[in-house]
Amino acid sequence: MNSFTNQAHPYPINRNASYAKNGMVATSQPLAAQAGLDILKKGGNAIDAAIATAACLTVVEPTSNGIGGDAFALVWTKGKLHGLNGSGRSPANISIYDVKKSGYDEMPKYGWMPVTVPGAPGAWAELSERFGKLPLSEVLQPAISYAEEGFPISPTLGKFWKKAYQTFSNCLTDPSFNYWFETFAPKGRAPKIGETWSSLDHAETLRSIAKTNAESFYRGELADRIVNFSKETGGYLTSKDLSEYKPEWVDPIKVNYRGYEVWEIPPNGQGLIALQALNILKGFAFNEKESVDTYHKQIEAIKLAFADGRKHITDESHMKYSTNDILSDEYGNLRREQIGETALQPEAGEPSLSGTVYLAAADNEGNMVSFIQSNYMGFGSGLVVPRTGIALQNRGHSFSLDPDHVNALKGGKKSYHTIIPGFLTKGDNPVGPFGVMGGFMQPQGHVQIVMNMIDFDLNPQAALDAPRWQWLKDKVIDVENRFPHHLAQQLAEKGHEVQIQLEPNQFGRGQIILREPTSGVLIGGTESRTDGSVACW
Repeated sequence: MNSFTNQAHPYPINRNASYAKNGMVATSQPLAAQAGLDILKKGGNAIDAAIATAACLTVVEPTSNGIGGDAFALVWTKGKLHGLNGSGRSPANISIYDVKKSGYDEMPKYGWMPVTVPGAPGAWAELSERFGKLPLSEVLQPAISYAEEGFPISPTLGKFWKKAYQTFSNCLTDPSFNYWFETFAPKGRAPKIGETWSSLDHAETLRSIAKTNAESFYRGELADRIVNFSKETGGYLTSKDLSEYKPEWVDPIKVNYRGYEVWEIPPNGQGLIALQALNILKGFAFNEKESVDTYHKQIEAIKLAFADGRKHITDESHMKYSTNDILSDEYGNLRREQIGETALQPEAGEPSLSGTVYLAAADNEGNMVSFIQSNYMGFGSGLVVPRTGIALQNRGHSFSLDPDHVNALKGGKKSYHTIIPGFLTKGDNPVGPFGVMGGFMQPQGHVQIVMNMIDFDLNPQAALDAPRWQWLKDKVIDVENRFPHHLAQQLAEKGHEVQIQLEPNQFGRGQIILREPTSGVLIGGTESRTDGSVACW
């Protein structure tokens, strides 16, 4: 058994790792996890289960993702890891000039300007067509049923729904936002915890996607509704933007970390940041997890990696440096040498030229899926296409309005993207999918849970439950209230500006599934900071 599946649970949270033989789905919402498991029991594989869970999450956790969002996946099947980039491009006819002419100095959060082509429905269809066993109509049925019949609001979901309603009530005053309130606040308020919410429009949209393998969303009835709404309310999306969209199969990128291959999706995703940080950290020896030296070096590596990522990551075709440049051992050594005994002010280097829901699924055929999906910043742009339940994402908010920046807004371009799935392999064998959702926390969460398992031998649940930290900017870091206070004090003495954060959801929400290499037993962990669940059999 992998060494990091055995360690006893060292943290005061009453949850143990889950073990199963036939199949497992881990995600942030119990109903969605169970939906994926039901698909496995009906004869579907891990890919079918992941799609079912993802679609279900658009219904049962709309505060974090939706039909109008993006998705990324890493899929292990038949001895190979495949990557799918399901992110969409900016509308072809938008420009920096358009945004600045409207009075903005930076990309706005809400309305049409940050809306990019939604990629999630296309990603579901692409995964289903290439690797699925069951028809998409059957795989999406659990999500359709929950949208049609309703489901009770869970505690974390209710909390964030209320917060979003309060925010939108104050800032979304244009009539174009009325459809969000009609869909997600039909009683003039956010639904309460334990109260049942349903959306017949959402159900019909999912049914249309299922019947047409997402063709209706990009080249049919749903596409027409999206484009008509855009025309009527001053949007930029056109029928050409939608009809030309197709998810992209990509080659995952990796670094070797202490004998394990850690995999991420290549840019435009920020998985490169996690890999660069690990590439820096692999040159250090870590003998103890709860040590100021360990935390200090982790934080410094993340700061350096983020400085590079924010300068260099965008649509890969627009990048100055390749991922191989940034992940080279030479550049890793150079950045590692900059880490000293005190907190540094992060600045980007120059390599030599050469935020969301997350789920993991596995079956008894050897398939494993790492999948992440998001509208960005909660409900996204605040725009809901009338009579569809489609909440449009605001992923374009990540674009820069500086024309000289690598991530500058241009028509038909993919933005820097926060959502990232992760995967571990060893030799030629899969170890398993992992991920932590939550904006710019994601690569930081990836580094922490990978090191928790590999360096400190924690099982998946313990690796997720361990207290987390998050670098924010400059020398400022947040630590959880459970973070050892004496270590927080010692970090402050090294020059870190330490803030104790009382809200646990600020530190991401993760899931992990590992496969024991000899017996095939699955070992799963789920997020204790939310309504997380592992469904297995």
